[in-house]
Amino acid sequence: MLKRLLLALLFIAVAAPAEEHRWQGLRDGVLYLRPSAWDALDIDWQAAWQSEANHEQLYLLDGVGHLAQQVEIAAERNRGERRLDLAEGNGDYALHIPGYSFRSYRVSHGAGSASQFEPAKLHFSAEVADGTTLYFRVGPGQQVRLAGKNHGGVHALQATRLSDNAQVQLELLRYDRYARFDQASLPLSPREEIWRLELVGSGKAAFWLDGGNNLFALAPEQLFRLQWRPGTVQLRLRQDDLGPAPRLGSALPYGVPEADGMRQLAAIAGRAGAYYSFVDVLPRQPQREIAFRQAFQERLGIDQDITLLAGSGRRAVLDADPSSFAGLDAWLADTARLPGKGLHYLAFADEPNLNYPDYASYADYFGAMLRRVQASPGARAAGVRIAMPASSRLLDGPFRNGAAQRRGLDWARQLLAEHGNDIDALAWHEWMLRDLLATRRYRDSVRQAADLVGLDLNGRPRKALLLDQTNISSGDALSPYQQNSQFAALWWASVVFNASQDGLLDMLIWFQAMDEDAYTKGMLNEDATGTTLKPVGLAQRFILQHWLAQVQGLDNPAFEVDALALRDGKRHSLLGVNKVPRQQAMEITGAALCAARPSLRLFDSQGLERDWPLTCEADRARFDLPGESLFALTWEAT
Repeated sequence: MLKRLLLALLFIAVAAPAEEHRWQGLRDGVLYLRPSAWDALDIDWQAAWQSEANHEQLYLLDGVGHLAQQVEIAAERNRGERRLDLAEGNGDYALHIPGYSFRSYRVSHGAGSASQFEPAKLHFSAEVADGTTLYFRVGPGQQVRLAGKNHGGVHALQATRLSDNAQVQLELLRYDRYARFDQASLPLSPREEIWRLELVGSGKAAFWLDGGNNLFALAPEQLFRLQWRPGTVQLRLRQDDLGPAPRLGSALPYGVPEADGMRQLAAIAGRAGAYYSFVDVLPRQPQREIAFRQAFQERLGIDQDITLLAGSGRRAVLDADPSSFAGLDAWLADTARLPGKGLHYLAFADEPNLNYPDYASYADYFGAMLRRVQASPGARAAGVRIAMPASSRLLDGPFRNGAAQRRGLDWARQLLAEHGNDIDALAWHEWMLRDLLATRRYRDSVRQAADLVGLDLNGRPRKALLLDQTNISSGDALSPYQQNSQFAALWWASVVFNASQDGLLDMLIWFQAMDEDAYTKGMLNEDATGTTLKPVGLAQRFILQHWLAQVQGLDNPAFEVDALALRDGKRHSLLGVNKVPRQQAMEITGAALCAARPSLRLFDSQGLERDWPLTCEADRARFDLPGESLFALTWEAT
């Protein structure tokens, strides 16, 4: 009897871990959790690709959007684990695993808690074993489409409706164009249905739902309806000026657009622009670039720009040879002929830490090109300034093997040591922070760039800081769900507010102004019917309407709402973005607001601008901010 009891207890002890719910290989998405009692969330990770070059952050939010835990993972931590507490009564938690992730995460919790995974659309979101099975819910009368993309791992999806075993098979093909994927409609039903999804193939998996809730569970009973409890945000204005607001802009086309395109470009141009110049084209077509550079300067008000030198087809690796010298000389001559004033930053290469064989090769080329500029009479008087290194990412490595030896910050540090007095600006490109909460890392990169170049006696960076290319994704690894939707508007607003927060940045450029072939990441879309603003372009226009000269101090403890305070003399703007579906109760204090009779404009989730109600008493402005929207509170001090 005692022996049987001991065996039973042993069986229970061994079987207990199997009662846990465990997610394997998560790479990009949000895991929503609903604990029924106190529970522990166990997270462990291992290296996936180039993790030693990239630090990461995970965010655990509670049911009202407060940051419960932030997991910091240093680049050298290829493996590790963390345990996070989940308390009952705090609503639905959300664990954000921001993509692009360089680690593979395993997440487990007790059997008493429920969890659902919201995968990123189009991008691969997990690495799975063949035959991995998940479940999802479809509401009555919902026309839902099952979609997926073949990233070289999972190559088919098989969905089965549990009520009648109706099946949908979806083969996932390989496409040359990243944005293409496969999808299939699920049969309609007048009642709510539970479906089983089997992933066919192992490795990288991209699967999602359109037309319904994009949520998957490990078992049918784990499915639950998310609750977006209203949040509260308290912003406090300070009286200190932190520094100039950066010039906002976009990468401009290599030619003057038609009248319609130019008109739309004017709405999103800001005061900064970015160009490519092709060293093998300019000597053959002297003064080729003057027309569009002058047009953008005079008609758009661009008073600062940056040019990256490249070869035709944006060939990135250039040598210090007669061809490069001839192209540089032609560019300097064109710049001297421009009638307008302003600064023209020049970077000798495009993302050298990504493209050059090694640092030494680039350093030799940089030194030779620098000496060529210094020998050019009148270059500095024409506004020419030297920017470096125009790296692919700053704090982390570029997307290639050996990235740990190619961090932009490290290459910039070496160039400053060799040529510090002759360098005017630190420039870099930031890509692949695709989670709306991970955009706070832009503030980190600007601060560390300022630390690298140092501050002068006035607290300003000793070199101009230029974030001259950025986008949700790099190259053509683009998702239309992000680029062509409100997501891009929210993402860009968040990047602008975070990167500008400390008044340290001089220039911030969205890449690029107009869609181009497979690179459909413009603020503008041009087709046979004309040129139109995409959601991110509409957001840019909204921001620029309220953009002022100085960054004002602002205390913001919120995690889901980013904000930026600006002023110019007596004029004030407080800009903000609510990045999540939940409504936020906003309260702003710290200034004599009510006597100034502030006005409030909303840029809503549909991309529409309108006046929005607020109350103001005892110098506290209050309003309800809808989900996934921007706002601008403006007033003139009395």
